Order: sequence, then structure tokens, then C-alpha cells
Amino acid sequence: MAGGEPPAPATEAEEGRRAALLREITEEGGFAFVASAEKAACGDLRAAEAAREMAWEQLHSGPWSEVGAAWRDAYALACLHVARLRRLGAAAADRRAALRALDMGLIMGGNLLRADLEAAIARIVADPGGGGDAEAVDEETRRWREGLERNRDVADALNILPAKSLSCKKVERRSCISLEEFICDYFLRESPVIISGSINHWPARTKWKDIQYLKKIAGDRTVPVEVGKNYVCSEWKQELITFSQFLERMWSAGCPSNLTYLAQHPLFEQIKELHEDIMVPDYCYAGGGELQSLNAWFGPHGTVTPLHHDPHHNILAQVLGRKYIRLYPASISEDLYPHTETMLSNTSQVDLDNVDLKEFPQVENLDFLDCILEEGDLLYIPPKWWHYVRSLSISFSVSFWWRSTVVPSKGS
Repeated sequence: MAGGEPPAPATEAEEGRRAALLREITEEGGFAFVASAEKAACGDLRAAEAAREMAWEQLHSGPWSEVGAAWRDAYALACLHVARLRRLGAAAADRRAALRALDMGLIMGGNLLRADLEAAIARIVADPGGGGDAEAVDEETRRWREGLERNRDVADALNILPAKSLSCKKVERRSCISLEEFICDYFLRESPVIISGSINHWPARTKWKDIQYLKKIAGDRTVPVEVGKNYVCSEWKQELITFSQFLERMWSAGCPSNLTYLAQHPLFEQIKELHEDIMVPDYCYAGGGELQSLNAWFGPHGTVTPLHHDPHHNILAQVLGRKYIRLYPASISEDLYPHTETMLSNTSQVDLDNVDLKEFPQVENLDFLDCILEEGDLLYIPPKWWHYVRSLSISFSVSFWWRSTVVPSKGS
């Protein structure tokens, strides 16, 4: 659809869902929202913006867990109205504003109108914007390639890694092992392993090396990012920016307080085109596996995920760049000084980049496994294994968490 053309009218099923939602919001006292939404449906952009603002206020009226599903759906509905009316404009800014509204609906809205949001996005991205300046594109591509090649030399990498890195036992490395071998030798024993050569067929292995491809597919899409050294630092914050703005921050990663990381975000649910570039590894079906989440981890060199553990089996696929990873078994959890607050109980108080041995003396002589994860590698991290992660270059990883119906036994 070209800018300025009216969007396709809502189907009877869509109209039915929206009418039922407005009745529910009316029953909850949202009369002003319903009045604005009805005006928005008739073409009033101001009313659409007002409805979105009212729903946004409801989303932030208390703890997220207490926000009613109807108000999340109401926010998505308002985002649909804003996007539809913004799209009537022919300017590139109107296109970007429409996409931002729809992405916000996906990120913050409920599930009732998710298919409507995705369909509206598909219509917009099918009508691409203009290309960039050739000279600027060449410079951006050069910087991107340089960023991917950082810290190739192990000696250079050791200068920025925690003390004792790569001096203890390394994670075992295997090449293209069968699912049966993985289950018998690692899954049932809850033992980490690197598997190489298993994702070379992914389109992402070549496509994502081209920054212009990423910008074409996702450049105007809005994504949540983390800003700061890591999530336990007081200066850490979250922002909503476009994917292109995020890519631009790759070149300004010198100061830890400005590090920007797209971390643990279900990017592939939001941007379907990127999902088509990857596949769920067969290893994730070990133990009758049921996939729990599929998340993106994308950022410049220097991004750090502090020492922590997760509840599920995890295959971490290193698609672009390189990462250093250190692992400690669950059996020594108490020696890693977990935070006492419930929200951070899966995270260690120990900063491996600057260990305070007076406060945390048990850490000094603990054995660990570590590795440098190269492009094309998969790393299996068993449940509850502690891990610290540092990007050595621009890095794009995908994590596959799954829950097993078979309880592993270390004695197997």
C-alpha cells in the first residue's frame, strides 16, 4: 500500500473482537476510552492518540502483574487506530510513526488483537522506504565489519576478561554430534558442551553479516533495549528505540554507561522475517523438550550479562561475532553469594570483572569451565548452571530455553 491510500477495512471478525472489547472496557468504567476509540474508528487522529494515552496510563497504574488483560488489549486497539490514521500520510515520518505504534502494541498490548497488529505491520513493510546515501552506507558497512572482527587475538581478549580466564578447564567441544549422543553424553549428565557445525545451514549465518539487510528488515521497528554496564548497576535503564538507532549506537560503545544491549527480547515473535532466518536446533527436543522461550541477545563488544543462572535447559546459538562465557555448577551456588532479594535471587553479588575478595572470599579458588564461543557454535547450558557472558565483538546470539519431561540424572 502506498502512503496516502486508505488501509483495508476491518473484517467482520475483527469488528466483532473490537466491539466485544469495548463492551468489556465500558463495564470496567473506561467510558472516556470507549468514546475516544469510537471517534478514532471514524478517522479522528487526536481521539486515537488520546485513547492510546488513556490505555497507557492504565498499564502503568500499578504492578504489571495486576494490569487487566482488557486494558492491554485496549492499548493494542488504540495503537491500531493510531497506525491506520498515521499511515494515511505520505511522508516517511508517517510510515515510521505507524510502525512504532504497531510495535508498541505488540510489546505492551495483549493477545486479542495480535494477529491484527502483525497483519498491519506486514502491509507497511511490504512498501519499503527509500535507500540511504551510498557513501554513508559504505562507511557503515566498514564499521560493522570491523566491529565483528574485534578481539580475534586471544591475547587481546585476555586484557578485557576476568582474572584467570581461559586458565581452568575449558568447555568440551564437539562437532555435529547426533541427538542421541547429546542426550547420553551431556543432557542426562547435565554437562555443558559446545557443538560446532550444526547451524551453518541457517540463512542468518550469511544474511545477518550484512548490516544493510538488518536495516531493511527491521530498521524502522521499535525494540526495547538495556542501557548501562549491566542490570545490577544503579545507572542501568531501559529504552524504546528503533532498530536503526540501536545499530547506530554500536559505534559509541566506549563508555560502559552508554552500552546499549538488545537482551532477552522475543525479537523473533515481533519481527517474523528474522525468525525465518533461524531454526530450532534438534537438541532442544531432548527429554521430550517443550520450547519455553526464544530470545535475541544483540549488542556491541563489551556488553556483559553478570553471573546468574536460569531455570531451563538452554542452547545458546552464536550467529554473529564472539563471546566469552564462564560457567560454575549449581552445586556450588552458596559460594557464589546469590542476592537475597527475590527479584535477583538467581544473580550473584560477585562482580567477576572486579572481584572484592574481602567481601566474597569463597570465590577466589572455585573451579569453573569457560570458553570463547565462535560464530556458528551452539553452547548447551544445563538448568541452574551459573554463567557470566561478555561480548568480545559485535555479537548476535539466540537462546532457546526448553523444559524437559525427563529429569536428568548425573549418575546416568
